[in-house]
Amino acid sequence: MRLTEREIDIQLRNSTGSVFSILEKAVASEMKDGELPIRFVVTESAGGRLRCELGMLSGCARAVARAFPSIFSFRKRPVASSDKFNIALIIPTGVGAELGGHSGDGGALARLIASSCDTLITHPNVVNASDINELPANSLYVEGSVLTRLLMGEIGLQKVAANRILVVIGEHEEDYFRESAINSVGAAMVCLGLNCPEIVVLSNVERQLKMTTTFSASGRAAGEISNFDILQKILDERRDRFDAVAIASQIDTEDRYREDYFFKDDALNPWGGAEAMLTHAVSLLYDLPSAHAPMTESKEILTEFDVGVVEPRKAAEAVSVANFHCVLKGLHASPKIIPNAHECSRPDIVTAEDVSCLVIPDGCLGLPTFAACEQGIPVIAVRENKNIMKNDLASLPWRDGQLFVVENYWEAVGVIQALRAGVWPASVRRPIHNAQITTVTDLADLERRPPKKAAHPIPKPPLAHAT
Repeated sequence: MRLTEREIDIQLRNSTGSVFSILEKAVASEMKDGELPIRFVVTESAGGRLRCELGMLSGCARAVARAFPSIFSFRKRPVASSDKFNIALIIPTGVGAELGGHSGDGGALARLIASSCDTLITHPNVVNASDINELPANSLYVEGSVLTRLLMGEIGLQKVAANRILVVIGEHEEDYFRESAINSVGAAMVCLGLNCPEIVVLSNVERQLKMTTTFSASGRAAGEISNFDILQKILDERRDRFDAVAIASQIDTEDRYREDYFFKDDALNPWGGAEAMLTHAVSLLYDLPSAHAPMTESKEILTEFDVGVVEPRKAAEAVSVANFHCVLKGLHASPKIIPNAHECSRPDIVTAEDVSCLVIPDGCLGLPTFAACEQGIPVIAVRENKNIMKNDLASLPWRDGQLFVVENYWEAVGVIQALRAGVWPASVRRPIHNAQITTVTDLADLERRPPKKAAHPIPKPPLAHAT
């Protein structure tokens, strides 16, 4: 089985039905026998036309296909809970986000947002920094497809004290890198209290799990993965022995991409796209937490590729060898995935009903954003977190007062605190505008509705500079 990406165009204008049924039908028309969609990104949108990039698993047997949930399945939440204020923080992988698009450089942001809510729900791209992971204590660490399915109303998340983590280490020509990954597990066992029932090391098998960096037409970091069935067989044979799976393997990357990443300010992290493809497939198939760490490809790269003093966003990778501890720490207490959680009625399970707000970089459009729009979840889009996506989020059919476009994450936290306090954010800014007054004299007046304002940019004073 292989994981690859494909570009497709979808026309929303003049289409009928829900956005998810339109997307599912359009994607299905592009699928061949044995192909299943596992990842969906809108890279550019204009005039009702979506330019999309689709991650696919091909070569699937019928039994595997039946086990995969549709990534477009959507259940509308009947209510929005007000008992807790829980935030979903997403910084998509591979889109060149200024903040959170490098090596776990969204970690400080995660700590800030977590201090403003009861529970933060986020994904590895935000906090995984090679051998560093400053995951806030009140956070739920979930793979990107799991967070998407939560917002789509398809699953719930149940907090756990700890997981049994199966470790899978890919083939490597040099023992040093396999041993470094194994030593990372040992260190986590004694420092973190990790429960690892088994480490499976792939060595001299007939077909290896092979991961390769690619870039899509939009410039987004993507990947191709061959022999996924090797990993599937390992997991199938041990299914009752673990609660989460941590994978370390090489990602074949051209030297020019690696050099660009460390030496050019605008270069994308080349490894995250392939990792997201792999973990999406694992978590979708097994309903289990999963995460991946890239193994350095050779000692030559480790010792002779002298990066010197690098930009802080990339520093965690410059000081790491195994790049694995962030994965082990994140998965240690990653929540249990509960399918059909709406049937459980348990207070300890977080569902879409419990998500109070979604925070994303402005311009990023995919299933989480569509889901939040349909669910009535407030969305805060941050302009300062620039990226390569070309989407006008204000064009979506938001409810009045649902989308807030802010300049930076400082401002986002202010909006979060206002929403949590039940204070309309614009009410604490000046000038303040009068409410619209509509006089109704007959039935015809009721049919003349004023247009809704889709986005709510907050009035901007001069930015305050820290001193």
